[in-house]
Amino acid sequence: MSQAALTLRPTPEGRTLLLTGRLDAAGAAALWPAMTRALAEKPQAIDLSGVELLDSAGAILVLRAGDDVPVLGAAPDVLAVLERNRTALKAAPIPAEAPRDFAPITAFGGTVYGGIQTALSGVAFAGEALVAAFRVIFRPRMFRGAEFLRHLDEIGLRAFPLTLLLGFLIGLILAYQSSIPLKRFGAEIFVPNLVGISLLRELGPLLAGVVLAGRTGSAFAAELGTMTVNEEVNALRIMGIDPMVMLVLPRILAGILVMPVLTLVMNLAGLTGMTVVMQSLGFPWSAVSNQLQQWLALGDLMGGLFKSCCFGLVIAAIGCRAGLSAGFGPRAVGDAATAAVVGGIVAIVAMDGVFAILFFRLGI
Repeated sequence: MSQAALTLRPTPEGRTLLLTGRLDAAGAAALWPAMTRALAEKPQAIDLSGVELLDSAGAILVLRAGDDVPVLGAAPDVLAVLERNRTALKAAPIPAEAPRDFAPITAFGGTVYGGIQTALSGVAFAGEALVAAFRVIFRPRMFRGAEFLRHLDEIGLRAFPLTLLLGFLIGLILAYQSSIPLKRFGAEIFVPNLVGISLLRELGPLLAGVVLAGRTGSAFAAELGTMTVNEEVNALRIMGIDPMVMLVLPRILAGILVMPVLTLVMNLAGLTGMTVVMQSLGFPWSAVSNQLQQWLALGDLMGGLFKSCCFGLVIAAIGCRAGLSAGFGPRAVGDAATAAVVGGIVAIVAMDGVFAILFFRLGI
């Protein structure tokens, strides 16, 4: 048998596409580019008188011309294969190629739409939590005190060692790093002022929030996400128990109450680390305490504690929302924990920026 060949020849009726040789899988693959160019010339007919063998691949090659182009000179066996494949294609047509979207615009639109959906979901969650809080105010028996105390222990007392270590190291680092430039001007005595104001106003609440988001926000999301994946949350709703009251409110209230305490622990540990550095530089405790009393005010501490309460509310709410909105599958719990940590840290940093502008405008 000869190899497959394709010829486009003129006839009195118009251009005729002549196919010859063996039209099997190899022959169809070899003629596919030439067939594409020949079909662009819009032939009036296809002549299969020279085809020696035709299989399904060759039939698909011929049928690319469409039903409007007649087939001439085909042998009975070739014509039978061709008709059988035409019938099969009509029963299961080849899907049309989907139009290609412009990727940057599509990605931007998807991001905007996803952001809007996330924002609306957050507003809905906040509204549900607020309604549940009002219900608990008028019906205190709905609040689970034992669950609340458990969360206080988990996110409060058990976080003290990590907070003390982190605060001490931060105070140590800040004191050493700030003493290097101040030493040039003989102003090392002002290191307590710099470290104290930084800790009480900004770094204490912010670092305590990072600890809470990384340690507790992820735990909330993982625990509630596991309950969501196992459909335990749906079971509570079926039994008439509000998950917001039973699962969310104790965690949010515990986060609000624990954060100021963690901030105080962070501040005290940081000031302790700074004092150790100052004593190593030759400054007694009396000099350090005089600088702190002279430059630190009660408003600095209260402003930091107020921010820490807001941070605790936001971190606990984001962790609970991430857990309750977890999907299904083996990655659902991990994705929920990741979303809780990332969302909590981004939220407290953004809130800290808003508080910084607000305090500056108010002169606090």
